[in-house]
Amino acid sequence: MSALIEVEHLSKFFKSPRGMVHAVDDVSFVLEQGKTVGLVGESGCGKSTLGRTLVHLIEPTAGSMTFEGKDVTHLKGKAMNEFRRNAQIIFQDPYSSLDPRQTVQDIIQEPMRLHLHYSKEELERKSSELMDIVGIEKRLRMSYPQELDGGRRQRVGIARALVLNPKFIVCDEPVSSLDVSIQAQILNLLMDLQDEFGFTYLFITHDMSVVRHISSKICVMYLGQMVETSDKHELFDHPLHPYTKALLSAIPTTDIHAPKQRIMLKGEITSPVNPAPGCRFASRCIYADERCKQPVELKEARPGHFVACHRVKEINNL
Repeated sequence: MSALIEVEHLSKFFKSPRGMVHAVDDVSFVLEQGKTVGLVGESGCGKSTLGRTLVHLIEPTAGSMTFEGKDVTHLKGKAMNEFRRNAQIIFQDPYSSLDPRQTVQDIIQEPMRLHLHYSKEELERKSSELMDIVGIEKRLRMSYPQELDGGRRQRVGIARALVLNPKFIVCDEPVSSLDVSIQAQILNLLMDLQDEFGFTYLFITHDMSVVRHISSKICVMYLGQMVETSDKHELFDHPLHPYTKALLSAIPTTDIHAPKQRIMLKGEITSPVNPAPGCRFASRCIYADERCKQPVELKEARPGHFVACHRVKEINNL
């Protein structure tokens, strides 16, 4: 598979009264065409900021991005419009991401009006097709978002993201605000759409069970930095970073004969404002020593398995 998006040393900082908030700090990874990369981590670790930076809802502070081999780090005007047709986002909250003054049909047709020169008949036909694809009943086309339940609203958000037939879609926790039964429907819909149209997803979530279901590769993020990346099977079978192990231990199990031992993290969370060099997880890590005060970067610990930890070999007997 060829690389659709390559991210190198990408950073996004925000000014605050206390200094610079390192929301995303020196992140590098590759998204392959037609695949799903799962991005996981606790709330506030910078997942959504990274996703929004990739689709240029937020401009990066440093680093570079390429899309199909072309530099798309800084775009304006026509180049931005062209990129936006190929890169879309599905937002976390279907209750606030849709305009309450527009009908379902208007919401779906709006991107076509902005980017495509369709006649009224073509707009009607295309919006009707999209409603069929994402499973929205025709009778709801003149309904307003507040008249729909959460699952249908999210389907409208997905339809809006598909309107321009993009190649890359950021799924920013698209099921976290939905009931469990509806979550499964939306996840299966996204996977079916990928099989049919070949979309490339960055799937952002804090739920390890969800990311295991939908992703082919997983990136674990902690306070703005990648701490572990690998194929999903490798990561679940051989987690190497202490933070990843703690996340996996929190997955509920129904096996009463082999209950999991929950790893409880203690200690203060490092401030993202002007953080000191070194491992940002060190203040909560039981394995931390003096080496952890030194800068750390992702290194290959097992074939295709990269970890940012000074003590990874000792901890895991590699």
